[in-house]
Amino acid sequence: MIALSVNLNKIALIRNSRDTTNPDIPRHAQMCIDAGAHGITVHPRPDQRHIRASDCFDLAGMLSVEFNIEGNPMAGPRKSERDGVGDYPGFMELVRAIRPAQCTLVPDGDAQLTSDHGFDLKRDGDTVAPLVEELNSLGIRTSLFMDPIPEQIRLAAQTGADRIELYTESYARAFAAGQDVDTILGQFVRAAEVAAEEGLGVNAGHDLDLNNLPAFAAAVPNLLEVSIGHALTVDAIRMGLAATVAAYQRALGKN
Repeated sequence: MIALSVNLNKIALIRNSRDTTNPDIPRHAQMCIDAGAHGITVHPRPDQRHIRASDCFDLAGMLSVEFNIEGNPMAGPRKSERDGVGDYPGFMELVRAIRPAQCTLVPDGDAQLTSDHGFDLKRDGDTVAPLVEELNSLGIRTSLFMDPIPEQIRLAAQTGADRIELYTESYARAFAAGQDVDTILGQFVRAAEVAAEEGLGVNAGHDLDLNNLPAFAAAVPNLLEVSIGHALTVDAIRMGLAATVAAYQRALGKN
């Protein structure tokens, strides 16, 4: 069965629009778990514009399911510019302290509205590999955020990573436009096949939703986990959080 990991970033973004603890992040994580989510994902950026470092510690203290922390391993410590919000300790420092079940490394930066590309391991492989080795030594499953490019995926295996997370925006855009869907979906199928050849597990995420997820989940082989946040949060406004998590489980083929 394909695992559903709910990304809580947009829940935190709503909270951060006011000086409040509402919505409460651990409480909403528990609501997702109670509704059947297999895991919880967060992406704490240095500017702490949604999930904060403190949220990560709060979640680590209560989660009974897989905790996936994703982010840029090159992001260093940063002083907070907002009263009542603690400093950002640096991504690797945060992961070392919490030791989540899974860490997904993502090559993003402050200037990006959201993650918008995978690693170029021809350029960054020598930098990424020692980080993967350290995470593995801490007992953390490591995943690399990757475009569906077979050559790059083979390089991901050479870093020692356990999994890749396929960046699915190109598929989501094609699906929404109704253009070249089979061609682009085929790129993800081939990427997943190459990952399996190289001994890598396959995760996926970015702009997957209730409309495009069923075809993706049915077509892509060896898919282990999807991480979904933005669309799921939007659907929850209309349907309620528990009903939305259940709907995403059905979209993944769970009765």
